[in-house]
Amino acid sequence: MNPGLPSSPLVIDRAGVDPAHVQIASWLRAGISRGDLAPGDRLPGERDLSVLLGVSRMTLRQALSDLESAGDLVRVSGRAGGAFVAEPHVEVDLTHLTSLTDQLQRAGKRAGARVLRARTGIPPSDVAAALSITPRAQAVEVVRVRSANGLPVAVETSWFPARLVPGLLDHSLSGSLYALLRRHYGHFPVTAEERLHAVLADDETSALLGVETGTALMRVERVAREADGAVIEFARDLFRCDRVNFLVRRSPNAPVTLRALTDPT
Repeated sequence: MNPGLPSSPLVIDRAGVDPAHVQIASWLRAGISRGDLAPGDRLPGERDLSVLLGVSRMTLRQALSDLESAGDLVRVSGRAGGAFVAEPHVEVDLTHLTSLTDQLQRAGKRAGARVLRARTGIPPSDVAAALSITPRAQAVEVVRVRSANGLPVAVETSWFPARLVPGLLDHSLSGSLYALLRRHYGHFPVTAEERLHAVLADDETSALLGVETGTALMRVERVAREADGAVIEFARDLFRCDRVNFLVRRSPNAPVTLRALTDPT
C-alpha cells in the first residue's frame, strides 16, 4: 500500500463509460470511506500520482477538483501545500429538535463555541418584530463561532427578549445556551420555524470561518418558540457548506414542520 493512497490499486478502464478523472475520484473517495485515508492525510504530489496512475496531470487535476468541490479534499498552495483529506461533513438534522452540540457529539466530534460579542440593547427593527417585542424593548445578543474538533463550521447570532433572561450575560456563554435557558430561567424552545438562504461570505465572516471572501455559505434564520407559543429566540446562523450537510426527513402522507435545528449551542 502506497502511503497517502487507498489500499486497493486503481487500473484505469480506458474503454469504460466513466472518463478517467471520474474513476480516479471514485477510487479516492472509496479509500476515504473505507478509512484507508484519514482526515489530514496528504496525497502524493500531482506529478508522482499522475505517473503512478498513468494519466496526464490535467486529468488528475480534474479529479482532485471534483473531490475538492464535493468537500472530500482540501488543496493548499505553497511549498508545504498539496491535497489533503478533508474532515468529514457534520450532518445537521433540521427535522428534530436537537442541539448542534448533541449532533456534533453523536458524530464523535468535539463541540466548541467562541464568544465574539454579548450585549444587551435595542435590536434592529426586524429582529424586534421576529422576537414579538416592542420597537424600544431590549434584547440580549450573543454572537459565537461554532467549531467541530477545533475547525470553524458556523457563525451564530442569537437574540433573546431581555425581560425573559435577566442577568444572562453574567453566565458563561461558551456552552449550550438552550441548556442555560432551561437551567436558570425555566425557558426552552419546543418548536421553531427555519428558513434557509444561500449567501456569500463578507470580509468579516470569511475571516471568522477561514474561507475566502465571496465563498458560498448557508444562512439559517430561526424563530424558536416555547410551548405556549412565546418567542424565546431569533437567530441568524451562517454555516460553511463544505463542512456541514443538512438533513430533512419526510414521509409521504405527513407534512414536515422544521423544528429547532440548533441549540445555537
